[in-house]
Amino acid sequence: MSRNRIPRRAMLVIPVTAALTALSAAVVHAQPVVPNAAVAVAATPTTPPASYPGPGVVTGAVGTHDPTMVKTPAGTYIVAQTGNNIRLTTSTDRTAFREAGAVFPNGAPWTTTYTGGSRNLWAPDISYRNGQYYLYYSASTFGSNRSAIFLATSPTGASGSWTNRGLVIESNTSNNYNAIDPNLFVDDAGRWWLNFGSFWSGLQQIAINPSTGLRADDSLRLIAGRNGGAIEAPHMIKHGSYYYLWVSFDRCCQGAASTYRIMVGRSTSPNGPFVDRSGKTLNSGGGTQVLAGRGSVHGPGHQAVFTDTDADVLVYHYYADNGASRLGINLLGYDAAGWPFAY
Repeated sequence: MSRNRIPRRAMLVIPVTAALTALSAAVVHAQPVVPNAAVAVAATPTTPPASYPGPGVVTGAVGTHDPTMVKTPAGTYIVAQTGNNIRLTTSTDRTAFREAGAVFPNGAPWTTTYTGGSRNLWAPDISYRNGQYYLYYSASTFGSNRSAIFLATSPTGASGSWTNRGLVIESNTSNNYNAIDPNLFVDDAGRWWLNFGSFWSGLQQIAINPSTGLRADDSLRLIAGRNGGAIEAPHMIKHGSYYYLWVSFDRCCQGAASTYRIMVGRSTSPNGPFVDRSGKTLNSGGGTQVLAGRGSVHGPGHQAVFTDTDADVLVYHYYADNGASRLGINLLGYDAAGWPFAY
């Protein structure tokens, strides 16, 4: 199997047992995630820790894969993640999580052309805009770029409340990209962009029509690549003067043997070019490392970032020593040069 066809998705997340919850509490962490209700907003740290921090404390339904998190207008949190018909969990404090059903409890038959009949849908991206929730998500099979990204919307974000809005973009074996791992970003000018991609030529960007949430035109822009190497899971956020493009390098989905790591580049434009701390472009394989495996935390990656009242929050999955995929949450600081670090 050629390098750009390495399977990239893990098996379904297994239910979290009491033993795994105990394991969570035993994971070394630099700083617990403070429940939102108790947040005392402080200045953003500017000095990175001496070594990679562990994940903050999370409890309950914390088995996950490819998590994405949104804060609701009521101040609670919704996590959407890879799983049968897109799995949902919720939290009131960003620490204790509970199961909340599936986005499509009755199934998503419009996706089965791409999944070979499987209910397992990948790598969602959830956000709240214009008074409703937007969910972009992937349908594919292991190692194939016969893939598609779809959009669903909901007034509440709850299981069963989602309406299919249709196909956004698809890819096939004649394309040099893979239409999975979507992330919606709205820039300072109000323009909507969808970043996506995994392996092949790298990560792509298309324009989105804000009135429909679907593709606006035929443009396709390469924003990061490793010459066919392992790069995926783009996620963009604006902080200060820069647009930060977060990506994952190397191998996901191999349990404790996973080598996933979280990288970042930045640009003054949401369209790039994105460069790392050394000035190397992400289109040329560049990237500044933010988190990598350490101790009993293996293969952190498929990250998402959102701004909360206390800090920018980094959400990701990692693997425990027993191979279970788990939810990781850290806060982000920015050093004097504006480069992010986890703490």
